[in-house]
Amino acid sequence: MILNSAPDSAELLFEPDLDDEIEGDFANEGVDYSPITLELSPDACGKRLDKVVAALVPQFSRSRLQQWFEGGHVRVDGKPARGKDTAYGDETVVIEPQPAPEDTAYAPENMLLAIVHEDDQIIVINKPAGLVVHPGAGNWSGTLLNGLLHHCPQLVSVPRAGIVHRLDKDTSGLMVVGKTLAAQTDLVRQLQARSVKREYLALVWGTPHLSGTIDAAMGRHPKDRVKMAVSTHMSAKPAITHYERLATGTLDRRPVSLVQCRLETGRTHQIRVHMQHLGYSLVGEAMYGKQHLVSAFHRQALHARRLGLDHPGTGEPCEWVVPLPADFAELLGAAGIPEPQAQ
Repeated sequence: MILNSAPDSAELLFEPDLDDEIEGDFANEGVDYSPITLELSPDACGKRLDKVVAALVPQFSRSRLQQWFEGGHVRVDGKPARGKDTAYGDETVVIEPQPAPEDTAYAPENMLLAIVHEDDQIIVINKPAGLVVHPGAGNWSGTLLNGLLHHCPQLVSVPRAGIVHRLDKDTSGLMVVGKTLAAQTDLVRQLQARSVKREYLALVWGTPHLSGTIDAAMGRHPKDRVKMAVSTHMSAKPAITHYERLATGTLDRRPVSLVQCRLETGRTHQIRVHMQHLGYSLVGEAMYGKQHLVSAFHRQALHARRLGLDHPGTGEPCEWVVPLPADFAELLGAAGIPEPQAQ
């Protein structure tokens, strides 16, 4: 299966850090897995076998070839070979290429999707916590993208199966997907124009001001590339979060606050990083919070409650609101905070 084999209008609109960025495209583009037979020449005599093979099949990485050696998928004169063996220059080497997990990352998978709205242009989904949006290292299957391809096979012809933004694995809430290239392109442009309305609810430790705006550029953490951080580096990208404190309560005898956050930009981990930057990390935050408080909740307490945009087909303004998931609602109850009603 080839997904997005060449750049197109929607693909070119994506910025590396646009809206909880989708990094890379792991679609397998036409790799041939039929056996490869190599007849070694005298020039190979005395060299390590893995180096000889790597030079003859440059289309595969050395790390992948090493895995095939270790798995018995490289044979010399009919017998399994080791990469450290010495070549003599008159052998017949047969390689049986094996697909890597990322090669099948775009396979359709049947899964239950919480669809809030669907028409011929878009799908709006209430993503549960725990579901990864897009295939990546360590998560090559079981993602929202896989489920979308099963639910709507036509998405195979749309870059990233129509996904234009994503939520962190353990963040719940609303996402929109474009079902056609035109719809996806329009949604991406709305995100770039900052006209998409995204409202989140977060439970944080402490008592922040009643309201405020966090205007602090973000980039990769200088020491931990998995993390994001507020940064003044020239490569940092603008990041703006507007917040309002809705209620306060107590959890484990510590003050907590329910905060409504509205994104003006959508950088990776933006709300999590911005609230921690103010000194009010999210309850359950394992990556950016204080470790002795992590056990208070099994995930970061963050939910994308409201999504508003102009319909890419009609231009009409649309808005969807979903309630808190059960675990978040129970957490608020434990803190003595009622779930806020959508206005």
